[in-house]
Amino acid sequence: MTDLTGRKALVTGGASGIGAACAREFADRGAEVTVADIDEAGAKSLADELDGKAWAVDLLDVGALEHLSLDADILVNNAGVQRIDPIEEFAPEQFRKLMTLMVEAPFLLIRAALPHMYRQGFGRIINISSVHGLRASEYKVAYVTAKHGLEGLSKVTALEGGNRGVTSNCVNPGYVRTPLVDKQIADQAKAHGIAEQEVLERVLLTESAIKRLVEPHEVAGLAGWLASANAGMVTGASYTMDGGWSAR
Repeated sequence: MTDLTGRKALVTGGASGIGAACAREFADRGAEVTVADIDEAGAKSLADELDGKAWAVDLLDVGALEHLSLDADILVNNAGVQRIDPIEEFAPEQFRKLMTLMVEAPFLLIRAALPHMYRQGFGRIINISSVHGLRASEYKVAYVTAKHGLEGLSKVTALEGGNRGVTSNCVNPGYVRTPLVDKQIADQAKAHGIAEQEVLERVLLTESAIKRLVEPHEVAGLAGWLASANAGMVTGASYTMDGGWSAR
């Protein structure tokens, strides 16, 4: 596919997992990809593979993002982390960290990208949310709150950008086969006092009609379509890819 030839795509958290799959998807579609990640070596390795660019960036350093200007045509807000704890034991600094990384940083990147998108009358903002942007689970107060905030940010962006050629959407996967989910399985096993295999069957996939993890390339495929011309009328939406979880 070459439908994104001449476009520039920026993917945060792009060195691994969903971000790396998105970077490959956009490169396959002809875009010039910038892989943004705190992991400088990982970002450079993938960027070299894709003939793209690497941007070593700490998105928690929001002060450095406030005066940023981006010339990206496609922005994928993907970077994220997880923390598992009951509310009464949840460290306030960890709550603030997740809010900063998954709400404030996407806001600042969108803010930095919109002027360029508006000038050219084209832009695609794709926010990698989660089924937890639409539903809640115990022990994930910061992650669930952040993803709900990202949903609101995406919708406001869609409304403001609609008559300027800019779309903004969320992709809402269930549990994706990534290192982040592997860590969640271990953390959930500790929190619930059960074996890791039981976490997969009884906790992670209990609400899913399809009893398997989402593959990163499946998320990337949807992101690629949202960036295409065929999705020009799709904005302000949240696309679930959760095996039927949110159908309940």
